[in-house]
Amino acid sequence: MSVIDDGAIWSSLPVPALIIDRRDHILQVNPAAEIFLNASARSLMGQPVWDRIHVDAPLEEALARVWSTGTPLFVNDMDVGTGERKPVRATLHFSALQGETEAMLVLISPRELAGRMSQNSTVKSAAKSAIGMAEMLAHEIKNPLAGITGAAQLLSMSLSPEDLELTDLIVEESRRIVKLLEQVEQFGNLSPPDLKDVNIHDVLDRARRSALLGFGAHMKINEDYDPSLPLALGDPDQLLQVVLNLVKNASEAADPKGGTITLHTFYDHSFRLRRSDGTGQSLPLQIEISDDGPGIPPAIADDIFEPFVSGRENGTGLGLALTAKIISDHGGWVGVNSVPGRTVFRISLPMKPRAYKRERKVVS
Repeated sequence: MSVIDDGAIWSSLPVPALIIDRRDHILQVNPAAEIFLNASARSLMGQPVWDRIHVDAPLEEALARVWSTGTPLFVNDMDVGTGERKPVRATLHFSALQGETEAMLVLISPRELAGRMSQNSTVKSAAKSAIGMAEMLAHEIKNPLAGITGAAQLLSMSLSPEDLELTDLIVEESRRIVKLLEQVEQFGNLSPPDLKDVNIHDVLDRARRSALLGFGAHMKINEDYDPSLPLALGDPDQLLQVVLNLVKNASEAADPKGGTITLHTFYDHSFRLRRSDGTGQSLPLQIEISDDGPGIPPAIADDIFEPFVSGRENGTGLGLALTAKIISDHGGWVGVNSVPGRTVFRISLPMKPRAYKRERKVVS
């Protein structure tokens, strides 16, 4: 296998890509960025990036966090313009370059280039239909399974010890199928969230204690909390279910001898979610659940939140789909970045609305 030149990879990127320094000056651009900015690489060198790229949200604090921590930043559905062209809806990706302390990679992924909106809509519609069909089948199958289980238990009362293995297998497998069907029904019948003020750290602590006493007993679970994080607006029980799902997935994917899971929270005032109807919402409360496991198989990475998609043998593929549904019902966002040795699920949530007191004027 021949070694691929880094310059060829850089030039072949299908989205605009720039490298900037700590002063936000442009160090390098790829051909797609030259086309997007309608300027040559030579004329862009050394220019302040925010003089050439216009966005509809402040990014100073968020970029400072990328510089200081090295954690990648994803800002979804922003209006990005150049001053010479109509703004386009795009996702911005910021990532400090490995091995470099003075350079950051900026990727601009316009929706027009992504071309996946209609595809995602079709997938979601198909998934919705599949869930509806699965719910109907779950209801219809559970009754005969109960009869099969009962018949096997009656037979076991008059069988020899050798034949008991067969009836025990029937009962065990029938119960496993019933459990799967109940998960399908739970996915379809999830009630709307009961929104109230929630301390995110209380939810994370409950999940951590539960995991260490059960499925995550072999794991080391670290806490990295922002103590100044304000209250969220959410359903504490449903958010607990989300965190437990993600921690359980990380525990099951880890080496049987153990691994490390990190629960990290921080505040990002620049994170906004743009919806298809043009409205936007601020989602400043950030939760990251990361692990050092093998990562998500590349073949399913793009569809990991879809129902019935699983990277584990005998997995139902409903845990992450349920997670995405709950977070969506909260008006939030969930995403994942995964490479072998590091998988990070990021949840963005709205904060508790601030109460403003109306001042009463006293006339003397």
